[in-house]
Amino acid sequence: MSVKRLLQLSWRPYRFDLPRRLVTSRGALVQRRGWLLRLSTPDGYCGWGEAAAPLLSGSDTDLAAAIAAVPAAIERGALELQLPQLPPALACGLGMALAELDGLGSVAQGGWRSAPAAAWLLPAGEAALPAVEQVLSHDCIHPPQPLTLKWKVAAVGDAQERALLDALLQRLPQASRLRLDANGGWDRLTAGQWVDRLESEPRLEWMEQPLAPHDFQGLQALAARVPVALDESLSHLSEQQRSAWSGWLVRRPLQEGDPRPLLRQLEAGAAPRQMLSTAFETGIGQRFLEHLAALQAEGPTPAAPGLAPGWSPGGDLFSSDPQRVWEAAA
Repeated sequence: MSVKRLLQLSWRPYRFDLPRRLVTSRGALVQRRGWLLRLSTPDGYCGWGEAAAPLLSGSDTDLAAAIAAVPAAIERGALELQLPQLPPALACGLGMALAELDGLGSVAQGGWRSAPAAAWLLPAGEAALPAVEQVLSHDCIHPPQPLTLKWKVAAVGDAQERALLDALLQRLPQASRLRLDANGGWDRLTAGQWVDRLESEPRLEWMEQPLAPHDFQGLQALAARVPVALDESLSHLSEQQRSAWSGWLVRRPLQEGDPRPLLRQLEAGAAPRQMLSTAFETGIGQRFLEHLAALQAEGPTPAAPGLAPGWSPGGDLFSSDPQRVWEAAA
């Protein structure tokens, strides 16, 4: 084994509370946990990564055990062979770090890219209305082009949400775009009733995961009437289903595995109708995600990324300087 190719792996756990509860049809997200990763070469170069715990899916015990099982000193080829067998979040973190060791973010490759204006994430239920007022007030000062909002639905009573929808549409500018994220919480009947209401609404950008992840036939039927984006379905699609889907895909790189294939697709402009979305990560994950979002915005189907501005706490854990993030997690 060549000493020059031996990588040193260090990791640190992190934990933080969201400033507000994010209520969805799958439960409430109040805290994020994960691990920061650092791969170092013998000549002093570092690559940084982040392994974020799964969103709203219970225990992260398997992820913790997998991180602890990766040797502290490992040859790169051996690490590359391990990636497909690792939990997706860990494979993502290590892939991020390897990409940086290969030059991603370097001056020679143009540095780290800044994301375009992101979609504003509205909370579920009645809290959406005051949040819209805050967004519109902010938008008057720093107008994104165009204003894009994402609203969590299927989280409170359906009749209440439909009344709130009418109130939201009365407030939103005609040039704005609205994404409705049900997180798979509607049945076919309910989703169809929302489509009846919104089929001719020009401000609807898409319905995100309106039906359960496995209901591909139902999702295709809705997509024939309104734009539909798949999120939770992505890990359940067969190759044939993925090829047949012509709508949008919501990509959460920090939950999907090694991100380098997606990075290459975006660099080549070969990832149409794919929107980049947050898993509520630290500054290390944000830096990588924003770089991907910037590449997406230059591709054939630009879309405001789902970075949830205002939903992460401040402080060094969210710095764009990975060393400061690392020290803040200590």
